[in-house]
Amino acid sequence: MDNGSLTRRQFIRAGAGAGAMAASIAAKVTILERNPLFVSSRVVAPSDTVRFASIGTGVRGCELLEASLRVPGAECVGVCDLYDSRHDAAREAVKKHVPATRDYRSILERKDVDAVIVATMDHQHRRVVVDACAAGKDVYCEKPMSHTVEDGFAMADAVQKANRILQIGSQGVSSILYAKAKEIFDSGKLGDVCMIEAYSDRNSASGAWVYPIPPDASEQTIDWNAFLDGAPKRPFDSVRFFRWRCFADYGEGLAGDLFVHLISGIHFITGTNTIAQRAQSTGGLFRWKDRRDFPDLIETFYEYPSFRMVLRCNLNNDAGGLLAFYGTKGTMTIKDSALTFRPQDTRPQPEGYSIYGWPAKLREEYLKKWHEENPLPAPLAFRPEEEAETFATPPGYDPVADHQANFFNAVRSRKPVVENEVFGNNAAIGCHLANYAYFNKAVAVWDAASKKITNG
Repeated sequence: MDNGSLTRRQFIRAGAGAGAMAASIAAKVTILERNPLFVSSRVVAPSDTVRFASIGTGVRGCELLEASLRVPGAECVGVCDLYDSRHDAAREAVKKHVPATRDYRSILERKDVDAVIVATMDHQHRRVVVDACAAGKDVYCEKPMSHTVEDGFAMADAVQKANRILQIGSQGVSSILYAKAKEIFDSGKLGDVCMIEAYSDRNSASGAWVYPIPPDASEQTIDWNAFLDGAPKRPFDSVRFFRWRCFADYGEGLAGDLFVHLISGIHFITGTNTIAQRAQSTGGLFRWKDRRDFPDLIETFYEYPSFRMVLRCNLNNDAGGLLAFYGTKGTMTIKDSALTFRPQDTRPQPEGYSIYGWPAKLREEYLKKWHEENPLPAPLAFRPEEEAETFATPPGYDPVADHQANFFNAVRSRKPVVENEVFGNNAAIGCHLANYAYFNKAVAVWDAASKKITNG
C-alpha cells in the first residue's frame, strides 16, 4: 500500500527537496517543527506501555511495525498473517522475535494484547474489527475503513457498542503540514473556498500494484481459504492474493487506495466531517490490462453543501500529488512536502476592459470618478507574490509515526483520536461513491436516511 494524502512515498521522496522548492518559490520557506508529543525520546512509564499485535503484516503492516518503533510506549507482542513468510518479515520489521500465527482469533484471545493493528485486505476489515471490539481490544485499522457501505456502519456500531477506540490509517491527518494547512484555512485567510482540487498520480508497475509474486508462494505457505473468507470462492490464485487491490472482491481500486487519503486530508483541513451529496466519475482502463477490475485513471467530481471537489488518480503519469484550495482571498496548495499560501489581490480595481468600447470622454469621466471614490491606500504598491508563505516538513519527515502515536496516546488516555469511526466511515463512503458512479455510468447520490448510495 502506498500511503498518502499525499502518499507516504511522496512525503519521503520530497522531504529532501525543500531546498529546491525554496529556490523555485519567491516566498521564504519555514521548516515546521516536529510534534514534541510524539518524538521517540519521550519517556513512557512501563505501566503505561500499550502492548499491541499486528493482524496483517504485508508491505503496509511491516511499514506500520517499523513506524511503531519510533512511538514512545508502544510494544509489539505478536503478529498474524495468512502468508507464512510474512511472519519473518514482521519480526525483522519490529526487530525482535514475537509469536506469529495465521489465525487472528488467537491474537484476540490473548490477555496481554491491549490493541491491534488491522492491515488486512479491505474485504476482511469488518470481520476483524468487529471481532476485536467484541474481545475488548482498541483498533488501528488501515484505510479505507470499509469494503462496502454496509461494512462501514457495522464497524462503527461495533466500536461504539463496545466503547472501544478506533483510529483509521490515513496518516496525513496527523501530519504537521496538514495541521498548518488547517490553521491557515480556519484563520479565514483564504476567504470563501468553493473549489478544491486534488490528485495523486503514479507511473510504475509498483504504483499500479503489479507486485512480484514471492517464489515460495503456494497453497502450502498461504491460507487461501481464510483469504477467501468474505469473498467468492475460487481456485488458488497468487496474483489475487498479492495484487488484491486490483480486484473488487477484496479492494476498491484507486478510490480505496488513494482517493481516501485525499478525502481524509480535505475533510480534516476544512473541518468537513460529512459525506458528499453527489458524485460523478469518468476514467478508464488504458494501460494496465492485467485482469484487474478497476480503471487505471479515474476522476470524480463531488458536491458538498458549501464547496465542490475534484479528485484524480492516474497510473499512467507521475505528476505526484497535490491538494489545492481556491478561495476568494487566497490560494493554498500542498505539493508533496511543502505548503504554499498565496493571497489574491482583492483591492478594488477600476474597470479596465469593457470601458474601451466607450467613447474616450465617457471613459475618462468614469476613471476620474472612480479614483476620486477609491484613493490609493498606503503603501502605494502592493505585490501579492511578496506576501506568499511557504512551509515545509523537515527532511525525511513521515507522519505515520505521528498518526500511530495519536492512537496509542488515545488508548492510554481514552481521549478521542483524530480519525475515528465516523470520520473514517465518511471518507470511505466518498470512495464508494466514486466507484459507484464510475461502474454505473451515473450520478451517485448519497441517501443519508437509508444510508445507501442511489442512482441519480
